Amino acid sequence: MPVSPVSPASTSVPTPLVVSAAKARLWMGGALLFGLLAYYFIGVDQGAVSVFGGDMHIHEFVHDSRHLLGFPCH
Repeated sequence: MPVSPVSPASTSVPTPLVVSAAKARLWMGGALLFGLLAYYFIGVDQGAVSVFGGDMHIHEFVHDSRHLLGFPCH
């Protein structure tokens, strides 16, 4: 049984993703905003110094993740 050679046209070459600078800045800004919000709610919000007053719902919701990431809260 003859083996047919693989032609170069049958192999696929990945093409790079091209993103405009404006779109890249928008994505980076969104990622930064999300990261800062996540850091605040997980690491800083403690009820007494909370933006939301004495409400402890957010603190209790992320309580275990605070300990897992090494943030003290007691």
